[in-house]
Amino acid sequence: MDAAKYIWMNGKFVAWDDAKVHVLTHTIHYGNGVIEGTKAYKTDKGYAIFRLNDHTKRLKESAKMTLIDIPYTVEELNLAQIELVRKNEFTGDNVYLRPFSFLGYGVMGLYHKDAPVETAVAAWEWGAYLGEEGMRKGIRLKIVSMTRPANTSNMGKAKATANYLNSQMAKYEAIDCGYDEALLLDDQGYVAEASGASFFMIKDGEIITPPSDNALASITQKTVIEMAEDMGYKVTRRRITREEVYVADEAFLTGTAAEITPIALVDAREIGIGSRGEITAIIQSEYFDIVFGRNKKYEHYLTYID
Repeated sequence: MDAAKYIWMNGKFVAWDDAKVHVLTHTIHYGNGVIEGTKAYKTDKGYAIFRLNDHTKRLKESAKMTLIDIPYTVEELNLAQIELVRKNEFTGDNVYLRPFSFLGYGVMGLYHKDAPVETAVAAWEWGAYLGEEGMRKGIRLKIVSMTRPANTSNMGKAKATANYLNSQMAKYEAIDCGYDEALLLDDQGYVAEASGASFFMIKDGEIITPPSDNALASITQKTVIEMAEDMGYKVTRRRITREEVYVADEAFLTGTAAEITPIALVDAREIGIGSRGEITAIIQSEYFDIVFGRNKKYEHYLTYID
């Protein structure tokens, strides 16, 4: 990761190397923290953050779910992200933003409400999450042994740091077996999501994506559904079995970092032509037109950095 100049931390801009916490920070030991992933793109009008308010609102909602009281409003956090992009004077095509809130140093033990709440926003230039070649030719996906925890034992709707241990173990298993990314099933054996992205498949021209029964409500997934329906495609949200994935005509992942990443292969089975499919390519192109400000219909999703 390339360091930027500043990180916003508890209401102040501090130098990148000075944004530090104590080794007894509560979240480090017990895992209760919430994060977001937001992206700014370099448009013809300068940098613009895509769906800023939606991401910040979700951060606050995740914190409410996990009983963390973030001492900043959505509006204050939005302004912090805008000013952080401006202050860091980035030059690349896109910038990834990581707003997060965690429990700081002061108490130990599982009861967390007496721990101080720390809030920060970092930003850095970051290319294609799953590689530029993967964006063009598609990635190799493995359905891993690790499943998405059931709602009875986890808060899947919260973008909570503790949830990502599950994703880390799944991702490691996939890469260790020679794949690029992991696909997790839920406790009933239906497709849940990838380690850090939502799943879409295409069959006979119909775009299908699973419900967020025990997974994060994805903002990028909502965007893809909206734009695909606007383009005239039939989009269905329903449960998907492992076998259906194997015989899909096309498949792709979506997420702030993953953007629109085609899937070429799942569990040693080629998907469609074994590369980026025709409809996937159209969706991918349309998505980049939106985030780079080339589609005026969706410009209301962009917050420009003056």
